[in-house]
Amino acid sequence: MIEYVQQYWVEFLTIASVHLLAVASPGPDFAIVLKHSISFGRRAAIITSIGVGTAILIHVAYSLLGLGILIKTTPVLYQVFSYVAAAYLLYLGWGAIKSPAPNSLDNEEIEKTVQVISDKKAFVVGFLTNGLNPKATLFFLSVFAVAVSPETPNIIKLGYGLYLAVATGIWFCVLSLFLSSKKVTEFIGKKGYWFDRVMGVVLILLAIKLVMPV
Repeated sequence: MIEYVQQYWVEFLTIASVHLLAVASPGPDFAIVLKHSISFGRRAAIITSIGVGTAILIHVAYSLLGLGILIKTTPVLYQVFSYVAAAYLLYLGWGAIKSPAPNSLDNEEIEKTVQVISDKKAFVVGFLTNGLNPKATLFFLSVFAVAVSPETPNIIKLGYGLYLAVATGIWFCVLSLFLSSKKVTEFIGKKGYWFDRVMGVVLILLAIKLVMPV
């Protein structure tokens, strides 16, 4: 019993360490959370983060059901996923680039004209940004293949997956709190739309990278 616990503990620490390095690296998830923090504020960014974290369960399910291997070994299927994800990132990026510059308003008027996004849409954007990314699926497939023993029960693997989903959500929620803090918000100030446009360009570049051959 103790031997099994030690084995699972080693697996968990390995997965958690690799995941921490991956989630901290800039990518589509980071870009969309940053964009929503700047454009829509703290609440929207946090809900977007929850959407990103929830989408992790899709990749975990792919890995447990063997669909990840199918995606990895079927070039056409992988390309379909890649192009769908790239098209979605292009859509988000172009929308950010087209964001209008604010008029010369005082602070009170600016607060009244802040863009609004529904909780549902914020969640869906975060969910789709992560869930449609085939590279995320391959990442989790690789981690599970390398770090987890084939003999490890699926219930334990599911536990690993739940941790990864929660940890991802928490990471981006903390990031949202930082990006929407008073000092950061004041720093961005009235030029926030330029940050929005920059993030739009970043999203478009990420879309291009997603479909470019390695």
